[in-house]
Amino acid sequence: MVRVGRNTSATLIHNTGAPQGCMLSPLLYSLFTHECMARHDFNTIIKFADDTTVVGLITDKDETAYREEVRDLAGWCQNNNLSLNVTKTNEIIADYRKRKTEHAPILHDRSVVEQVESFKFLGIHINNKLEWSKHTKTVVKRTRQSLFPLRKLKRFGMGPEILKRFSSCNIESIQTGCITAWYGNCSASDRKALQRVVRTAQHITGAKLPAIQDLYTRQCQRKALKMVKDPSHPSHRLFSLLPHGKRYRSAKSRTKRLLNSFLPPSHKTPEQIIKWLPGLKNVMSLLSL
Repeated sequence: MVRVGRNTSATLIHNTGAPQGCMLSPLLYSLFTHECMARHDFNTIIKFADDTTVVGLITDKDETAYREEVRDLAGWCQNNNLSLNVTKTNEIIADYRKRKTEHAPILHDRSVVEQVESFKFLGIHINNKLEWSKHTKTVVKRTRQSLFPLRKLKRFGMGPEILKRFSSCNIESIQTGCITAWYGNCSASDRKALQRVVRTAQHITGAKLPAIQDLYTRQCQRKALKMVKDPSHPSHRLFSLLPHGKRYRSAKSRTKRLLNSFLPPSHKTPEQIIKWLPGLKNVMSLLSL
């Protein structure tokens, strides 16, 4: 049924699943798969629309809990009339040990799940070393393609304000996509490549554009604000105040990868965080992946 203003179409019964592109399809899928949850404490099942990911922590070479979780997920799909497409299923293993061991592949219906070094997850290219060179190259390539219509608009006589808005919608939006998850651990060369696109767009528009580092800081502040104001957020508990109530407690980190993973503000008071005061220098480290 479709309703536009006061006009309502006839009712059509659909028995072949949720329609493609329907705004209710992700909600209906989430309700249908709500009971599909992880059984083991060290495993996590992440569901976003029709994309499902199983994350497992393997310690002491014991993969029992992880493999049982995958097997239970496959069994749940079969019992609920959902087909698990093995050709579109990948497995990635992040192992930072010096002495790496071979990991046996996962089998489903006598088909082997492919083990890959990198894959695209919700628009972000992730590899088994949590390095972001491939993703930044993709972002740089996409943003450079937007420079051509920007130059065309300038030749057509568009003013700096319109050019700046076009750059914000087509270049800045691509650069800031999930930037809190990957920019903190980018290499210096990748950051220079991202900033080079900003400088080129700034030269074309003739207007001052925010640097990529400023965009990253602003996105971190917005995410931190949501976490602080939402008690139901999974990361809300990580923002614990010190006894004097003026700073947040910093998370301990043994690796630089964790230290640079996510940077919410920590040394300002809660009121100043909500007001988004700039100039935050002392930060707390959180893992956002």
